[in-house]
Order: sequence, then structure tokens, then C-alpha cells
Amino acid sequence: MKKTNRLGLLVVVFLLNLSFSGIAQNKIVIHADQPGAKIDKAIYGHFAEHLGHCIYGGIYVGEKSDIPNIKGFRTDVVEALKDLKVPLVRWPGGCFADTYHWKDGIGPKSERASIVNVHWGGVTEDNSFGTHEFLDFCELIGADPYICLNVGSGTVREAAEWIEYVTSANESPMTKLRKQNGREKPWNVKYWSAGNETWGCGGNMRPEYYADLYRQYASYMRAPGMYKIVSGANGSDYNWTEVLMREASRMMNGISVHYYTVPKDWNKKGSATQFDEATWFNTMEKTLKMEELVTKHSAVMDKYDPNKKVGLLVDEWGTWYDVEPGTNPGFLYQQNTLRDALVAGINLNIFNNHADRVRMSNIAQMINVLQSVILTKDKEIVLTPTYYVFKMYNVHQDAQVLPIEINCGKYNSADKSLDAINCSASVKGGVVSITLCNLDPVNAQDISFEIQGLKATKISGNIVTASKINAYNDFGKKDEVVLADFKNAKLTNGQVTSSIPAKSVVLIQLQ
Repeated sequence: MKKTNRLGLLVVVFLLNLSFSGIAQNKIVIHADQPGAKIDKAIYGHFAEHLGHCIYGGIYVGEKSDIPNIKGFRTDVVEALKDLKVPLVRWPGGCFADTYHWKDGIGPKSERASIVNVHWGGVTEDNSFGTHEFLDFCELIGADPYICLNVGSGTVREAAEWIEYVTSANESPMTKLRKQNGREKPWNVKYWSAGNETWGCGGNMRPEYYADLYRQYASYMRAPGMYKIVSGANGSDYNWTEVLMREASRMMNGISVHYYTVPKDWNKKGSATQFDEATWFNTMEKTLKMEELVTKHSAVMDKYDPNKKVGLLVDEWGTWYDVEPGTNPGFLYQQNTLRDALVAGINLNIFNNHADRVRMSNIAQMINVLQSVILTKDKEIVLTPTYYVFKMYNVHQDAQVLPIEINCGKYNSADKSLDAINCSASVKGGVVSITLCNLDPVNAQDISFEIQGLKATKISGNIVTASKINAYNDFGKKDEVVLADFKNAKLTNGQVTSSIPAKSVVLIQLQ
């Protein structure tokens, strides 16, 4: 009798150990036979504001620069962004947008009025990068432009004339002016927003006031196929979404929300490169809040738009740390580590999984500001860990999202825990793409996959990881974080298994 009990106890212990190892716990079911909403390629959009060295020195150096350029645009940046398949760029801000008067940025560069960038460092800009330059840049990299109108300090007339200048094919004073400035045909600009962060730097408005103001602007935002965007909520301000949807949903195509991952607090955000595992955990926990925000804002929108005609646009997101020591605090320059790669992967997975409502997102920002995909210094360029995640994930652009069920182990820290695995999946052209983040910086996660509706015969993959949680790529040094082939996914008799390394972002493709 005692022997039997001992045997039973050993079996229980074995099963518990098996469970904790991740082998029994980690199973992902992907319903390849139930393709859902299209993952709009605009979900992989970027944000380029007149801030620090994002525009000047990052995108644009001028035709006379000794840095190799194409009509003033950095050649290395253009090629890197084309390789990334950037689908959309938001410009000119951000807070800068509501101080920007577009007519100052057209015509001969020598005759353009300068502007003091009151929000970001108090520097004076010469307006050599304006409407023509932005739209030429978008054409050069193959991206759709998204223009943010000045509502905070502008007028309805100013906004309407900008739209006419850019998009109209009719004979008018604005189109005549455009032609005088060298552009005969109009540009095809679909996305326009009425202001930015109107609850804050865009005017410190109440939602009721802005709702009426938006309705006025929207009445004069006219162009074929225009996608009209409302300046939406700050994080979890669901009342803002409620008021705007109630008062103006019939006049909008999309409403934005902004949320930044700040590991500590806004007064002391923490270093971009010097952090411990507790801060890593806190960063993962904070960025996972995006799931809650998207879900709850979507629920508010469902009350007024049950058919999901209006898109939820996360047109500012990313990590925000203390600036790098010795740099201008108004330029928001920060390094970018493996931690940021995980943040990018998690957010993009969340947006993919909510593709029925989320139609766009814009990482802040494209170059040299906050969670950039590219850093530049004089003639040098660095592709960040976040760059490689975006490159890996571009397989999801315009694919159909697939329903997934995840049963996974936990990543524990002190008295808190998170799901160790974050995942999304899509199908396009008969290829199923699965992107996974292992949030645990120490333990690999062994996973079995059940792919319903697909008899796979081929498997391939990529991975972004590094030896340290704070590994990063820097000027004049060998890259520590790159995109590499992933060989640790097996396809055996139609069954897929894999071990996802600690602190990694992984793509597995099946066909």
C-alpha cells in the first residue's frame, strides 16, 4: 500500500514538472480554416515629426550635403525604409502640427519663412522640408502620406486650402500656386486628421468643445476618397472616445488613441540601456496594457458603430525613456535595445489580433526620436532592433488575421506574472505566418502547434534576439541585435513543434 502511494506521488511530481517545463502547458491552436479581417498594411505605419533630428539630419540633409542623397533625402535612409516596406508616414506632428502653417513651407527655399519649434527644443527651422518635400519623400519610399492639419493655432480656411493645394485637379488659386511651385498633377493623399492631441498640446480642449470644432473642420475637409481622422484619446480616457463617437461618428472614418510604454513614471522614465530584469518585467507589463486599451476603446465604439465602419488608429505608440546623457532633452533621442524589439512585437501582435477595428498604427518615431527604427549620425546609420522586428512582421501586411488559442506558461517576477508567450497569425497567398514573443528573459518556451485547416509541407522562420536584455546596435560597432534565420521549428508528419528562446521575437511560416 505504501509502495503504491509512493508511485502515485512520483507520477504527480513528474506531471507537475512536465507542466512547469512548458512542454505540456504551451500549446497554440491556429484556425487556418477561419481567416478573418484583413490586417491593413497601415497598421505598420510610422510617424515623422519635426522633432530633434527626425526630419533634419535623419530624413533630409539637403541637396548640397556631402552625405549621399537623392534630391536632399538621405540615400541610406531611403533604401533602408524601402527594404522595410514602410506603408504609411504621419507628418508634420505631433505637437508641432498645431504650430505649423503650411504656406511657410512651400515655394523657393530661400524665400520661406522660418519657424521656432516651441515644443521641441526651441530651435529655429528654415522650413526647407515642407509639403512638397514630404510628399516627394513618401513617393520615393513607396509609402502613403498621412497629413495632420493645424487645428490648435490654425483656421478652417487654412486647412481647406492645404487640402485643395495638395489634392485638387480643378483650376483654382491653390492649384495655380501648386503648379507655380513645380507640381502639375495633384498628389493622392487619402489620410487627413483634424489636429493632434487636442486634449493637450493641440489646444487643451474639452471633448465636447472639440467634437463641435471637429464637425466644423470635417465639413470643409473635402477631397476624393478622403479618410477623415479625429484627434482621439490619451490612453484610457474612454470618455473622450464616447463623446466624439456620440457627437461626430457619422463625419469620421477613424479615431485615434495615443499610448506610450513608460517603464517607471513620467518624471523619471528610466534609462534606455541601463536597466535590470525588474524593469524589463515592468516594461512588458506596461506595454501589454495596449490590449486593454484597444479592447475598451473598441467597446465604446461598438455602441455607436456596431458595423465597425470607423477605424481605431493607434497613431502614436512606442517606448519613452530618459534621453541619452549629453543630448538635448527637447530632442527625445534614445537608444533602442532588445527590450524595444519585444515591445514592438507585442504591440504589433495586438494590433493584428484586433484587425477588425484597428486600421492603422504609427510608431513614434521613424528616425532619431523615441523608439526609432533608424538612428543616424553624420554619414553613419544604425538599424535598430525595432527595425528588424518591423522587417520580420511585414509578412502580415494586407494578410488575413487567423483566430488563435494560446495555452502557455507564465513569466514570473516577484509576486506578479505575465503570459510568457504573445502571438498573432495570418494567412496570405497560402502561407501561414505566426509571430511570437517570448517575454521571459531567462527561460525558453517549448510549444506544440495545432494548425487547423492546413496540411503544411514546408516550414521556415526568422528570429530577433541577443545574449543580453539590454543589447543594442551602435555607431562604429558590430551589431548586437540582428534578424537571423530561425532553425528551431520542426515539421514532422504535419505536426509543428518549436522551442522559442528566451527574450526573443520569432516568425514561423508554414505552407
